[in-house]
Amino acid sequence: MAVAIAVTIAGSDSGGGAGIQADLKTFAALGVYGATVITALTAQNTKGVLAVHEVPADFVAAQMDAVFGDLDVAAVKIGMLANAAIIEAVAAALDRYRARNVVLDPVMIATSGEKLLRPDAIGALRKLVSRARVLTPNLPEAAALLDVPAARDETGMRVQAEKLLALGAGAVLIKGGHGAGPESVDLLVEAGACTRFTAPRIATKNTHGTGCTLASAVAAGLAKGLALNEAVRQAKAYVSAAIAAADQLDVGSGRGPLHHFHGKW
Repeated sequence: MAVAIAVTIAGSDSGGGAGIQADLKTFAALGVYGATVITALTAQNTKGVLAVHEVPADFVAAQMDAVFGDLDVAAVKIGMLANAAIIEAVAAALDRYRARNVVLDPVMIATSGEKLLRPDAIGALRKLVSRARVLTPNLPEAAALLDVPAARDETGMRVQAEKLLALGAGAVLIKGGHGAGPESVDLLVEAGACTRFTAPRIATKNTHGTGCTLASAVAAGLAKGLALNEAVRQAKAYVSAAIAAADQLDVGSGRGPLHHFHGKW
């Protein structure tokens, strides 16, 4: 049986809620085979990040050579990259293997507030944007990439998304989860087009890994051949349902994970 294959290039979350672990759970839940390239190890749980061990850039490149040299990768999800050397190694490998359907989630800060990208690497991350079919920043990440204050309404979100589009991304999905109001609004901005995706804002503290999960769900849809708009629509619905079911899990004493397998058990 032929299966769609996606790879996640990201950090490991020892608590299982975000990063590589969330990505693999998402791929599995959505019927996609997941491969991995690990950029960092984190000592992490629902209460926060205790320590980070960055993987040497040459070993990140070796993992990419191993995966892309053998597997027919239909989509790539990129999350935590930690430092400029890793970003440059990833960019070179993406070019070398002509990677397609790259979903770039510009991870900079953990849900609990700890920094996951060195401040001097933001410039390198901006250069990686041109490899992305779609960039998926939340409001603080979009602001950091542009070095401006965070958007406060949908007009501001669209303006910032269009500025990020000018950096070379094929599309920008700017996420409104950090906003206010009864709805969580995401905007998919492409050249000359803007599509609005909404879902009810759910009152729960268990949102650890939401950004990772959405980006990997979009990548899963693209790996299966969906058009970008449809991949985003399905990903938004999946994540909303996973957040709605998150309180059923009762994992940890801090910000718990989403229920990635809410449709299974």
